[in-house]
Amino acid sequence: MGFSDARFNVNLSILFTELPLLERPAAAAAAGFGAVELWWPWVDAPVPEQRELDALRDALRDAGTRLVGLNFYAGQLPGPDRGALSVPGEESERFRANVDVAADFAQSLGCTALNALYGNRVQGVDPAEQDALALENLTLAARAAHRVGATLLIEALNAPESPDCPIVSAPKAIEVVDAVNAATGLDNARFLMDLYHLSMNGEDLEEVIDRYTGRTGHVQIADNPGRGAPGTGTLPFEDLLDRLRKNGYAGWTGLEYKPGDTPSAGAFAWLPRPLRAAAH
Repeated sequence: MGFSDARFNVNLSILFTELPLLERPAAAAAAGFGAVELWWPWVDAPVPEQRELDALRDALRDAGTRLVGLNFYAGQLPGPDRGALSVPGEESERFRANVDVAADFAQSLGCTALNALYGNRVQGVDPAEQDALALENLTLAARAAHRVGATLLIEALNAPESPDCPIVSAPKAIEVVDAVNAATGLDNARFLMDLYHLSMNGEDLEEVIDRYTGRTGHVQIADNPGRGAPGTGTLPFEDLLDRLRKNGYAGWTGLEYKPGDTPSAGAFAWLPRPLRAAAH
């Protein structure tokens, strides 16, 4: 039970960032992982040059790493932004320009989970206007995901670190999931359950798992406090992952934590090497 029954993947946008992007898939493979996920890698380019897309695709394939999760364009991440799709003007347009690019890139690698980060509230803009824009853009994203056989993920962030983001609880994220599914009729929007963010919000993780596992398309973990590897904080991950499993979750668990002061390759001592490579 616990770690032995989970399928782990490494987020290459927070781990192995001491290496150039194109070297990270091979580093993850060398650490024993067969699957990875990414935030949108080109923070200034929702539509990068084709050669950049091709180079990343080749790096993932050459390393033998399966891409199992990808963010749509989300602005400066890491950085001040928390998404782009609810931000009127240029950021919304950049998100829309990215939708088919990200979906096609995901499809080319067999990736079937696309995360759409909502974005911050903008001072001087009516929140209702932002929410209407968000639903419009999420509908476009859900349709693009459907076209390539993927799930659209809606993630709850945490209020202490993202005070301007309105999606900072599991119920709020589920509300958005329901709105998107109602708007499209496709039923391909799902909750991204990030246990670190939910813990930072003070939510009851066992209750969230019991209530929402059936609506969940992807799970991410980092310990709290500190957003480090499991064991560096106080979250009981073996129990939580067991609970997810018992509630029917059989998807991927993304390792989205900070490696600390050591190179990322040394940040996986908590997970025996035989448990890292699951790619089924």
